[in-house]
Amino acid sequence: MAVGYLELLQRNKQFRRLWYGQIVSQLGDWLDSIALFILLLNLTGSGQALGLLLLAEFLPGALVSPFAGVVIDRLPRKLVLIASDLGRAAMVLLLLLVNSPADLWLVYVAVVLKVSMAAFFEPARSAILPSLCTREELVTANAISGATWSAMLAIGAALGGLVAATLGVRAAFLLDAASFLLSAAIIATVQVRPSERSGADQASRGRSVWALAGQAGGELRDGLRYVMRHRDVFWLTFTKALWSIGGGVLLLLTLLGREVFPLGRDGALSIGLLYAARGLGTGIGPLLALRLGGDGQRFLRRAIVIGFFVTAAGYLALSAMPTLALAALAVLFAHLGGSVQWVFSTALLQTKVPDQLLGRVFATEYAALTLTTALSAYLTGVIADQGVSPWALSLGLGGVFLVTGTIIGLALWRE
Repeated sequence: MAVGYLELLQRNKQFRRLWYGQIVSQLGDWLDSIALFILLLNLTGSGQALGLLLLAEFLPGALVSPFAGVVIDRLPRKLVLIASDLGRAAMVLLLLLVNSPADLWLVYVAVVLKVSMAAFFEPARSAILPSLCTREELVTANAISGATWSAMLAIGAALGGLVAATLGVRAAFLLDAASFLLSAAIIATVQVRPSERSGADQASRGRSVWALAGQAGGELRDGLRYVMRHRDVFWLTFTKALWSIGGGVLLLLTLLGREVFPLGRDGALSIGLLYAARGLGTGIGPLLALRLGGDGQRFLRRAIVIGFFVTAAGYLALSAMPTLALAALAVLFAHLGGSVQWVFSTALLQTKVPDQLLGRVFATEYAALTLTTALSAYLTGVIADQGVSPWALSLGLGGVFLVTGTIIGLALWRE
């Protein structure tokens, strides 16, 4: 039987501390993201340049994640989380040095390094949950984490637009760096219970970095082999990547806010509001689905499929919306579905994959979804620079979700 949300937060102190760290870190992330969009559009005015930014935000994760998974399964996961937070704080501070188009290279360097560190953080956070929660708590814990990501997206995007429009982008960068430092301090207080990984961790102590690195290739292959040999795990691992083939919606929302519904300096407020609508939708989706259907595995699988078609319907509807308010409603509806597939696929993987392989499986998942998001966002930017309207882009991306939803439906819609 599923545990209640408040019940889990009240009784599980360690999960609660991890959750506090997530809140402050992700709030700062979205302050930072809106500021980056505004900064780059002011420096270049190019949709392709914005697509390159999104490429820099996602492609490194695809390259780094498989190796990050080996590290996550070797080192204490709490240590990985803290080191990632500290490194990202340093990278955000580099953005304060950007003053003109001549400094554009520094934006991409800082973003690539920051995202490379995030490639350790996100899989480690997913992999550490089974060491903090019981099996009965996992679906609820993932729903809370997903809802928190969504709430921080909604609040952070709205605040990010407001901060960028009033205090400037540098203030947003400073706030983001501070949030990473606070997150690291909070996560340092989390106590992780021992698991079957303890023996491997003990065996790793006293061995050189080079000796451990020599095993990394074999361990990486072990993780990929496990994913490829288990049909359910394969499709659950790659469902986010299929959804992210439509990841160009991230660029679409920025173009709509700046070019179609400009509000505030450089459209900062309207971009923030559209991203806030996305966050609100992703927060509501899993909570609503769990209330309607429960947490049985059959329902979770089918809800993932339905989520794709909900997203498709939202972006097809967005292509015909004449006002910012209606556009925001369409975006909210679309991301009810996106969050359901995200949260439920994560929870199902946590119940099916052995603990000693979780880091590598989640790193494989993260690599695939960041690769497809990066390519989709970049191609959307190139198409936009050819004069294709945001409305046509929305229609095309809605069609992409119909196709990928059909593929995942054939894989998961069964007993």
